[in-house]
Amino acid sequence: MEQEAGHTMSIEILFYINNIIVMPFWALMIFAPHWSWTKRILASLWVVVPSAVLYLVMVVPNLTYIFTNLADRPTAAGVAALMSDPLAATISWTHFLVIDLFIGRWIYLDGHERKLTAWIVSPILFIAYNFSPIGLLLYLAARYFSHRQFEPASR
Repeated sequence: MEQEAGHTMSIEILFYINNIIVMPFWALMIFAPHWSWTKRILASLWVVVPSAVLYLVMVVPNLTYIFTNLADRPTAAGVAALMSDPLAATISWTHFLVIDLFIGRWIYLDGHERKLTAWIVSPILFIAYNFSPIGLLLYLAARYFSHRQFEPASR
């Protein structure tokens, strides 16, 4: 996937655009969780579509290269070598952004549905924005313990 000098700038622009695409959704979930438009906007799965489409546009022309480099028992060294290419790194970063936003959106909506306080969910969303697997685990723990808190004690 070696790129010419002109393509490198395009890749940097794609990388930048992708970060910009997801930021408003994260900002709404974290800083304006009770605003009526936040829930309306995040209720739609369309929030992940622009980044997913960008991912598709980057992956499809490079599918053979990606598949041949990862299909035969990927190794850490092989993945690291692939990530040294700016386009491969941008594709991977886009993958992370799409999945992170999908997880963050689920945390936000599920937290609203379960009436968990924004004082708990917003910091978890901030963590999920940076480290989605950890944010997901923290949210699942908060969800579990908040549910148990309201269960009657067994005698």
